Amino acid sequence: MTTRRLSLILPLLALPALIGCGGEREPSPPPLHAAALAAVAGDAGVPRARLARAIDDLFADRAAGETRALLVLAGGRVVAERYGAGYGRETRFLGWSMSKSIVGVMIGQLVADGRLRLDETAPVPSWQRPGDPRGEITLRQLLQMRSGLRHVEAGEPAYASDEVRMLFLDGRDDMAAYAEAQPLAAEPGRAFRYSSATAIVLSDIAARTLTDSRDPSYRRRAVSDYLRTRLLEPAGMSSAVAEFDAAGTMIGSSMIHATARDWGRFGEFLRNGGAVRGAQLVPRGWIDFMRAPSPRNPGYGAQLWLNRPAGGRAAMLFPDPAPRDIFACIGHLGQYVVVSPGQKLTLVRLGKTPDPQRPRLRARLAGIIALFPRR
Repeated sequence: MTTRRLSLILPLLALPALIGCGGEREPSPPPLHAAALAAVAGDAGVPRARLARAIDDLFADRAAGETRALLVLAGGRVVAERYGAGYGRETRFLGWSMSKSIVGVMIGQLVADGRLRLDETAPVPSWQRPGDPRGEITLRQLLQMRSGLRHVEAGEPAYASDEVRMLFLDGRDDMAAYAEAQPLAAEPGRAFRYSSATAIVLSDIAARTLTDSRDPSYRRRAVSDYLRTRLLEPAGMSSAVAEFDAAGTMIGSSMIHATARDWGRFGEFLRNGGAVRGAQLVPRGWIDFMRAPSPRNPGYGAQLWLNRPAGGRAAMLFPDPAPRDIFACIGHLGQYVVVSPGQKLTLVRLGKTPDPQRPRLRARLAGIIALFPRR
């Protein structure tokens, strides 16, 4: 073989190696199946295939837990809706701690009615005895989770946590009595402590405000009728159902059920400042208060989580570049109603995600939110 022929052949032999030096090309994602694309409206306001792909990735990603429902509303319209196997549009999903935000709105309506005062002593009879320091706790402090009460949330072991004892063990028949019997661990107003027991205290206050009766059936009826006629029916949340304990106290900490669409309607109600189709169901200023940072935790408002750096569950929201004005109702095992006012966006995610998988879930949800522009 001549030197000239070698000079022509050797570069050709080296070509595959040179190509390999450029790095392997990532495999293309599999084509979207018809159901994934059908879950997204053709006029979603963002590229349909990109949104369908982001939602499909969320449902497929077991490292983010099990997603059972995903609903996206943009500008008040449903632009994406998808359900896992065995779930559908008529399924009522347990909101867990998202229920607290409904209680927060209900308290706001009672304040607007003139039946409660935000900065007066919370009307809990057992705290009004002479010398009881709990008599200094105000309604505002309860709403902002800074009552000072010794409520241990998500403690170890789990059965020693106050929310577990209250919901399922020795406090289950009269949850308010259990929650209200706890002593102070801090001066009222001085420390933030997220607490399901606090939401039960608020639920009891609502019942006591609406009826003087201690009969459980009267308490259930009074609260149910008020909630239904003043919030749920006007907001179009016809599927929403609250559970009550044996004493007739609404389990407002965690036991309100609703369809994904009705959780979405609640998010839209909050996004629109407490109004539905022009009717103001609670003063706009009350929603502003719910969204204002608590003095002891800027990542929490009044029964709502805020997209601000802080400790505790504030880390469950989305860091930069997500909009700072995002706020959310958040429930156990990864229930979310995320509201982004600047994007005119409401996102509902319902499912089962243990705490160690929550960062992955947040990243998936953030990816969906990022597809939508500010309006």
